[in-house]
Amino acid sequence: MAKAKELRDQTADELKAIYHDLSRELFQMKNEVKVTRKIEKSHLIRMKKKDRARVMTILREKELTATG
Repeated sequence: MAKAKELRDQTADELKAIYHDLSRELFQMKNEVKVTRKIEKSHLIRMKKKDRARVMTILREKELTATG
């Protein structure tokens, strides 16, 4: 996933699309864990959560700078 500096260069719509994709991937991974009770790359769940939080943070920063 991209670093925060690279994400700041993107528009809000692009960030929302990235957030949506990450959420969908995270949902699928969690479903796989619930169904099979195991996942081969369990570290990816944590990475996706952090990436999603990073995107949300940058979206919030953009929102605050637009209104401030």
